[in-house]
Amino acid sequence: MRKLFRIFYHAYLKFDRDDGWAVTSYIALAILTSMFPFLIFLTALAGFFGLGQEADAARKLLFDTWPPDVAGPISREISNVLTQPRGGLLTLGAIFAIYFSSTGVEALRVALNRAYDLKDKRPWWLTRLESILYVFLGAAALLAVAILLVLGPLARAIAERYIPALVQDLQPLYAPVRYGVTTALLAIALYAAHKFLPAERRNLTFIGPGIALTLIASLALGAGFGAYLARFAGSYVSTYAGLASIVIAIVFLQMLAAIFIYGAELNQTVATGGNSPENQG
Repeated sequence: MRKLFRIFYHAYLKFDRDDGWAVTSYIALAILTSMFPFLIFLTALAGFFGLGQEADAARKLLFDTWPPDVAGPISREISNVLTQPRGGLLTLGAIFAIYFSSTGVEALRVALNRAYDLKDKRPWWLTRLESILYVFLGAAALLAVAILLVLGPLARAIAERYIPALVQDLQPLYAPVRYGVTTALLAIALYAAHKFLPAERRNLTFIGPGIALTLIASLALGAGFGAYLARFAGSYVSTYAGLASIVIAIVFLQMLAAIFIYGAELNQTVATGGNSPENQG
């Protein structure tokens, strides 16, 4: 138990040494500003393939694990943006949306390289192209899952026609299954980030502890922060007035970023035998 505590403590010391709190602000702002262009691109991609309904389902899926008081205002603003008439997938606006949506990926790359004591020697344009590729893959994966979610009600309607009793018995499982799908997507995204974004590839044994911690802590944060806002959201409104929803989103994203970075610092600390930051390099 003492060794476990020492590992977690040394991971925090390394988090602090690597300017973790400053990097969390960078990640939070980068993700918030890249979220809108990413969803604009996602909508354009869906429209290119005639998947408008699936794009809306993907957007809802993206916020499934967020507290309603955080996701609600952002989701409404995103809906307002996405309902504006736009060009297709290959317009100049869409190209800029793709580029700026990769900023969030670049922020995660910087944080992981710092946590793993790595220096990326590749040219900036190559890492940016890689981040843009991940934006494409992320959008495609979200749409693929959204297609399944859209087909769900159709499958349910068919099942109700032939086996209504079974459908009724399975009713309580629908919400947990949807939440499980979102959690699985989060786990896959965390694995991909830790595996492919840093300058050097790490195996699952190395990155596993941080991924597990990040997944559990993020879900707990979503529930806990939602309960906190249900009681104290008024304090944000009285302090920040019309900017309250933005500030709440930034605070939530900062806490998520801190958990993500700490998970990477934990991986590095475990890999070095729980040594203090001074002995890790």
